[in-house]
Amino acid sequence: MISTSNITLRFGKRTLFEEVNLKFTPGNCYGIIGANGSGKSTFIKILSGDIEPSSGEIAITPGERLATLKQDQFEFDSFEVIRTVMVGHKRLYTIMEEKDALYAKPEFTDEDGIRISELESEFAELNGWEAESEAAMLLSGLGIPDESHYKLMSDLSGNEKVKVLLAQALFGNPDILLLDEPTNHLDIISIGWLEDFLDKFKNTVIVISHDRHFLNKVCTHIADIDYGKIQMYTGNYDFWLESSQLALKQAKDANKKIEAKRAELQEFISRFSANASKSKQATSRKKQLENLTLEDIKPSSRKMPYVAFKPNREAGNNLLEIKNISKLRGEEIIVNNISIKVEKGDKIAFVGPNDQAKTTLFNILMEEENPDEGSFEWGITTSCAYFPKDNARYFDVDLNLIDWLRQYSKEKEETYIRGFLGRMLFSGEESLKKANVLSGGERVRCMLARMMLTGANVLLLDEPTNHLDLEAISALNNGLIDFKGTMMFISHDHQFIQTIANRIIEIIPNGIIDKRMTFDEYLSDENIKNVHTSVYHATTINI
Repeated sequence: MISTSNITLRFGKRTLFEEVNLKFTPGNCYGIIGANGSGKSTFIKILSGDIEPSSGEIAITPGERLATLKQDQFEFDSFEVIRTVMVGHKRLYTIMEEKDALYAKPEFTDEDGIRISELESEFAELNGWEAESEAAMLLSGLGIPDESHYKLMSDLSGNEKVKVLLAQALFGNPDILLLDEPTNHLDIISIGWLEDFLDKFKNTVIVISHDRHFLNKVCTHIADIDYGKIQMYTGNYDFWLESSQLALKQAKDANKKIEAKRAELQEFISRFSANASKSKQATSRKKQLENLTLEDIKPSSRKMPYVAFKPNREAGNNLLEIKNISKLRGEEIIVNNISIKVEKGDKIAFVGPNDQAKTTLFNILMEEENPDEGSFEWGITTSCAYFPKDNARYFDVDLNLIDWLRQYSKEKEETYIRGFLGRMLFSGEESLKKANVLSGGERVRCMLARMMLTGANVLLLDEPTNHLDLEAISALNNGLIDFKGTMMFISHDHQFIQTIANRIIEIIPNGIIDKRMTFDEYLSDENIKNVHTSVYHATTINI
């Protein structure tokens, strides 16, 4: 168990949170949520001991081991991949190193023999003989093929390194597991594997994630950072979201009789009690939910942006035809002979392990790159708005946000421009911020405002949820569900894809898989699984 006692953190005059008293117990998974900048990652670092709080204490049950997901992708570049995973259990790895050093000595003393005996005994107690096979299992589950297990970390891609560091955190059955955005850079199948792993994990998990599907699948509790406090809720993310919205509704309706409020609350709790996110804890959580009072549920202070894409005109039936497009970088084939006909009303999610291929295809369609072979043709009635994965070049200007957005608008009136910025939560003084000092999430909201201004009837979006908080992701999700035009988008967010897409296209090494179905249907289709097995030649298939 890990607990906090009166934890307070201040930076100068700013208080992130104050007098936090929480207990995190075995068998539960706690999702830490809050607006960007609220202190989620900072709180995790306090729990891990990387940051000292201004006041208060962290207590961990004596003898328990705590593991964290490391963020430095280059820290282990000189290590073998499988060795990097085993570093996650510090004591076990120290024993392994000392054993190796003793066995390598040219002359072996009696003292060395006694020490080796002690080390071998402790090595066995820590399940050391199974360490390498456990590390290999974790790597394979996360999509790192067997042939990469004994490569150096420096030989892996950035995404592969992230997976290895996640395997490192999971290794050796830690008593307390701290995970800050573990699904970043994971493909859908790897995320599903991690969900299953955490569902079976019997110890304590504390996780930060912007993936709503993931939070709903793994979390038994939500810890919400708001109002400078951290409020613990029993239940998954959907329970927190609906309960906070219910509390806000009731707070606005001050004249409503308290009995009616309680009846509404009880009906809501009863509905969620029957839909536990973890069956093994359904009974205990149901009791906790039934004991909630109106005062236990508080409205959130966070605001949701307003995202609405309204085409200026309807596109015709001849929308886009892609014919035999290929693209090479050096000798590597990035896009291989792709042909697609996009029809009016399509909302196409592009999936697959090769993010470079998907981004390259989008760049070609927006004429930011040229294909080496093939062609494409847009219909004469189409108008496109593009959300690129890398938006840095758009903000390398010394303009405030009003003047920045004005560049992309036919209507130049300040009131008109401020209206679009206000929808993206840039009101008052916020709209006078300089474009070149914005955070990642602020940049994304500005790019969305830019897209809304265009009135385009075709949207191309490459990982649009990156850097957004949960409220902004939900707002964008709803805006794209309501969009009446045609869309092509790239995302690893399960709920985002499932609720928006009516067509799934996966780029594979020798072409594409193209299916008109929901994402859940796609993932469960046996024929597609067979194609994956034959194409990727791996037991763990990345989508």
